[in-house]
Amino acid sequence: MLKAILFDMDGVIVDTEPLHHKAYYMMFDAFNIEVSPELYDSFTGQATLNICKQLCQLFNLDSQPEALVQKKRESFAGLFHNDPSLKLIDGVLELIKDYHNNGLTLVLASSASMFTINNVFTRFDLDQYFVAKLSGADLKASKPHPEIFEKAAKTSGHERTECLVIEDSTNGVKAAKSAGIYCVGFDSVNSKNQDYSLADKVISHFNEISFDKISASFQ
Repeated sequence: MLKAILFDMDGVIVDTEPLHHKAYYMMFDAFNIEVSPELYDSFTGQATLNICKQLCQLFNLDSQPEALVQKKRESFAGLFHNDPSLKLIDGVLELIKDYHNNGLTLVLASSASMFTINNVFTRFDLDQYFVAKLSGADLKASKPHPEIFEKAAKTSGHERTECLVIEDSTNGVKAAKSAGIYCVGFDSVNSKNQDYSLADKVISHFNEISFDKISASFQ
């Protein structure tokens, strides 16, 4: 029986990717590095610190990864509070309410920093629906490592076989499946060059996984 939903945030609940893209490239410019679109796409779903560690190694930077993280977060914060294009993904609020009203336990499991998570949840008044929020930035390992979903399932209080993950990235889907959890791959208009072949189900709109429709998969 389905008892808990483990949500990713970026690309699933809110489309912050355009803001992250702008912020990352502002940071790249600040540290005089040229990152190809292919390399940037490979970072999708990973925590910022992990990405910055890779950048420091790839480009032999003298700066510490934490300095890159700080610059990126400063850039993102400015964009977050001033860019009017930031909005919830179409249909996700209805889905969250549908799950919540049907008694499912909702947990956020995002690679975003807790600072960003709290900003998003405050702006869109989402705390009322979720029992917990987990940030990959606070964990030892980053997606595609399963740690965040293992912890999210444990936090929900339910067995992994009673949980469902909603993800939009290759790394997120890999993390969910490595944790042994049913995973829905959200292939949206915002998704770019992501692989959903490991997902148990692939959707393009949230109305495909309403409570009535998806709970049948867990009978």
